[in-house]
Amino acid sequence: MAMKVHTTSSFKIQIIGAGGIVNDAHLPAYNIAGYPVAGIFDIDKAKASVLQKKFNLPKVYGSIEEMVSNSDHSTIFDVAVPGSEIFATLQKLPNHAVVLIQKPMGNNLDEAIAIRSLCREKQIIAGMNFQLRYAPFILKARELISDGTIGELCDLEININVYTPWHLWTFLNEAPRVEILYHSIHYIDLIRSFIGNPKSIYARTLKHPQVTNLASVKSNILMDYNEFVRAHIHTNHNHNFGDKHQHAFIKFEGSKGAIRVELGLLKNYPEGDEDVFEWVEIKEGEQAKWQKLDIDGSWFPHAFIGSMSEMIKVMNDRNYVPDNSIEDCIHTMACVESAYQSSKSGAVSVVKV
Repeated sequence: MAMKVHTTSSFKIQIIGAGGIVNDAHLPAYNIAGYPVAGIFDIDKAKASVLQKKFNLPKVYGSIEEMVSNSDHSTIFDVAVPGSEIFATLQKLPNHAVVLIQKPMGNNLDEAIAIRSLCREKQIIAGMNFQLRYAPFILKARELISDGTIGELCDLEININVYTPWHLWTFLNEAPRVEILYHSIHYIDLIRSFIGNPKSIYARTLKHPQVTNLASVKSNILMDYNEFVRAHIHTNHNHNFGDKHQHAFIKFEGSKGAIRVELGLLKNYPEGDEDVFEWVEIKEGEQAKWQKLDIDGSWFPHAFIGSMSEMIKVMNDRNYVPDNSIEDCIHTMACVESAYQSSKSGAVSVVKV
């Protein structure tokens, strides 16, 4: 299939997939932003029909082929299917299509490379929905870091100690990879978006005795850059002991200041809590004073506006390379693969003395 290529300031979104992430984030985000959705398809037509009614969508398609026949040069395909189905779905889309793909980019690096090769072959311009990059509190942190407020960035820490109701995602019961591929992948991508690709990765991802049906639910990941930069991810999703000691934060430390963001969404999930954005700048002769800043919007659903906005920029300029392009995001998948390899290879034995 071929598609005529034009530049345009108009666009419409066609959604493939009607799962929880589309209900909870994609469609609410597009409503907030005023992005037009032309229709939706899911292999379970009943699920798609529920979302059609809830969000007043124009059409439910009976197949991807029918959706494609009702698409043109102004269409952005929003593909929100399991990682194992991405390649087959892209095969059905027109050449030269503009596509936003829900993470992960396949189930492993081999699948990610195959997806990239297919997009190159079909000249598809594709971006990955690693949306944490575009969360409002991350955009503000990036602004403070870019203008030098906290000095030279030297320490990034993501620390998650919450209870995650994994039973809400039944497909994970059969998944050979869980925690890093479906959760910490966001943090790996976020760190990359600030300081690039690491030299190496040390990682261990683990199971929990209360959810033995899942491959892993907690991880430690150290992304190695140089002797001045620490980038560390710590996640524990089975802290089921009340709210008192649950926490979920991203911390940026620089040579003269710091930023700490409490991710309220991850606590008491799915109801969530309020985000808290705090920052401090050290000035000579003054005592350190942390300040709070009110941020409009959160990770869900507002960050999903940012992911789609990159694809809209492509519609306005076909030469634009989206910040979340698969050519960049495949490096996130490479980091994920390295983390699993590191976890499998095990630790260095302690020398007997």
